[in-house]
Amino acid sequence: MEASTQTNVTSGAAVKVKKKNTLLNRLLQNKVAYFSFWFLIVLHIIVFIGPLVWTVNPEELQEVGALASWSLQHPFGTDDLGRDVFARMLHGGRVTLLVGLAAMLFSLFIGTFVGACAGFFGKFVEAVFMRITEAMMAIPNFFFVLVALTVLGTSPFMVIVVIALSSWMEIARVVYGETLKWKEYEFVEAANASGAKSIRILTKYIIPQIIPSIIVSGTLTIAAAILTESAISYLGLGIQPPTPTWGNMLQNSQQYIWTAPVLGILPGAAITIAVLAYNFLGDGLRDALDPRFVKK
Repeated sequence: MEASTQTNVTSGAAVKVKKKNTLLNRLLQNKVAYFSFWFLIVLHIIVFIGPLVWTVNPEELQEVGALASWSLQHPFGTDDLGRDVFARMLHGGRVTLLVGLAAMLFSLFIGTFVGACAGFFGKFVEAVFMRITEAMMAIPNFFFVLVALTVLGTSPFMVIVVIALSSWMEIARVVYGETLKWKEYEFVEAANASGAKSIRILTKYIIPQIIPSIIVSGTLTIAAAILTESAISYLGLGIQPPTPTWGNMLQNSQQYIWTAPVLGILPGAAITIAVLAYNFLGDGLRDALDPRFVKK
């Protein structure tokens, strides 16, 4: 009876420890990353749900005129053309974050495909894919983006594609290294010996093992994509007005930096905070998803 009770207590303690060992609890060990996680959730809710609540047209000229100060009707005032800055921040943030998320997903697809195929199949496939990866890494990313957008145009879709094409290489290298490691494990060799097809082994046994590394790479890629989109929009080669983005809002405000500095401070601060939050979260996820992580 006592042995049974002790077993139940031990089992309950094990379940309790297991419940506590969740991703969020492991992420909590890094306070900055944990705060960044919740901050980004709130930021995305505000940016994507906000325009449904604050229904002011970001392109409509307001009666108060240009460069109006803050008020209840216009919390952030109006810009040089008399448009509501708060509405433009919401709509611009939606575009900027969507570009970052879409470019990240496209980059993950390319990088995972290239890295996994190169690492698993080896030989000719490895030689071709990894030489392409190295060739792309030899080209300065920002130079590639500027030239590609000059040639292909600056539509939102093209901006996403070009940013993704400039940022998949690091993901491919990470996936390549992880694939080389995992394909030597016994469960993969057993699946291969049982006659499982290569594609099945790769997708069912190897890819799931490298998902933590993919998640970390994706988080950091979003930050890089947001920064790249903002930079090219600031230079006038990104998404063009009247579609607002934080980058082209920053570009339009530079001539009013002394007379209406808030026009530049708001989008600049939003870009900086979003990029930092994604970077902090990526660093935290790298530790939290590490299989060697042990809660002290």
